[in-house]
Amino acid sequence: MLSSFHTHKKPLKIGLIDLVSKGPASTLWAKIMHANLASIMPQVIATWCEQEGHQVTMICYTGYEDLSKELPTELDLVFISCFTQAALLGYALSNYYRKQGAVTVLGGPHARCYPDDAMLYFDYVLGFTNRSTITEILNNCTPQQPTGKLLSAGKQPAYFCGVEERWKFIEPTLKKAPFLQIVPMLASVGCPYTCPFCIDSTVPYQPLDFQTIKTDLQFLLTKYKKPWIAFHDPNFGVRFEDNMEAIASAGAPNSFHFIAESSLSILTPPRLDRLKQNGFFALLPGVESWYDLGNKSGSSHISGTEKVNRVSNHVNTILRYVPYVQTNFVLGLDSDAGNEPFELTKQFIDQTPGAFPGFSLLTAFGEAAPLNLEYQQQGRVLPFPFHFLNNHLAMNIKPRNYDWVDFYDKVIDVTSYAFSAKAIYRRFTHSKGITSRWMNFMRAISSEGWGRLKFYKQIRQQLVEDKGFRKYFEGETLQLPAFYSNIIKKDLGSWWQWLPGSALSHNANAYRDKTMTANK
Repeated sequence: MLSSFHTHKKPLKIGLIDLVSKGPASTLWAKIMHANLASIMPQVIATWCEQEGHQVTMICYTGYEDLSKELPTELDLVFISCFTQAALLGYALSNYYRKQGAVTVLGGPHARCYPDDAMLYFDYVLGFTNRSTITEILNNCTPQQPTGKLLSAGKQPAYFCGVEERWKFIEPTLKKAPFLQIVPMLASVGCPYTCPFCIDSTVPYQPLDFQTIKTDLQFLLTKYKKPWIAFHDPNFGVRFEDNMEAIASAGAPNSFHFIAESSLSILTPPRLDRLKQNGFFALLPGVESWYDLGNKSGSSHISGTEKVNRVSNHVNTILRYVPYVQTNFVLGLDSDAGNEPFELTKQFIDQTPGAFPGFSLLTAFGEAAPLNLEYQQQGRVLPFPFHFLNNHLAMNIKPRNYDWVDFYDKVIDVTSYAFSAKAIYRRFTHSKGITSRWMNFMRAISSEGWGRLKFYKQIRQQLVEDKGFRKYFEGETLQLPAFYSNIIKKDLGSWWQWLPGSALSHNANAYRDKTMTANK
């Protein structure tokens, strides 16, 4: 239905860019998988804008497109969505389109984590976004200078456009994926847990309409023989029975392949049997730490070796029902000290050979989580450029219990162990099916395994050999090492010329400063 707004204003020419990649890509993994990492919200906003009567062109940037040619010229309004690691490309694009006369809007995780920085480079910056937020921008599509305007709804929307509604924007992206095409869906937003390092810890859990899930799944059966679906929920299956009923009522058993991130506490054997019957192919539970954060793993009262044994048994049980499991760990938490946490992780890898270990370096994303305020108050947050804030290229928190070289020695050791020829072979032989084996092998030898290991070794070498580099890590200088600026320049390619010079640095303590001002 067209709003009355269009009776006296001509339709806007709108471009939407979902930045899955932070620059031109060339790897086989990127070619196969990047199109499957598309976000849901840009598709929702594209649908809303079109329903309001505007001309909409959407591009999911996987690193293989020429962004300067993908969108029409003379756009009135450009929406950009990105995670923090792609923020510098987003800033460059905003600068480019503003120079062409367009109004620019930033949404996505980076906008929520670093709103004050983003407002320096965009006309509008969006926190939680509902349809009325978008209507407000459409009705007032004017540049906001010199600082952009922050718009945020009180909470997540109660309704997101379903798959059928946004299919026009999903299909062209999926066609870029040569083999595996994975449709993004949501069954809920927010999270019932309160892990203090997580962006969803302060967002109330909210299930979405189960009838919409059923309808969307039935629609996908008209498009694919056996659709692949990834649930983007922070924690899938909290309303377990309702979710399973929606899936079971949509088609015959095993009509779909599902991927979901869920907590170990939800994944009990009776439920695993239901997940198996309903076609769940991959689960990504969070282990996080051997000493802390045990609520999601159902191990809040145990730690150390006892926790390793219990979690390992649990994950091995999951693997009897579900072909693919990724276990997520956070390295460098304040509860970690000495060799033991890393040795326990190696023990887990030995005891759970079929699981793919996902390692994240402890990272504070601006205002994303309550714990970040503490880190900033302690003066431990480093101003690494956004380009490296993706949980592994840079750890922007000075470790509490480790010297930097010692920490990287231990990270290199556990990563080498996890992606050694022996570990890769054991993972291969303990995996069921061609897809699981291929995924585990490709991830191990690509940027996630060997590529990351190579990068960590470069960082360690720089820490030892370059005094300026080490001073930056110790917070003794704000002078960004050339090692990092050279990578950004190379990754952005032709977009480097559009990156505002000030964008390479940001106030790493903006959350603290804002809180102090508010409390005065």
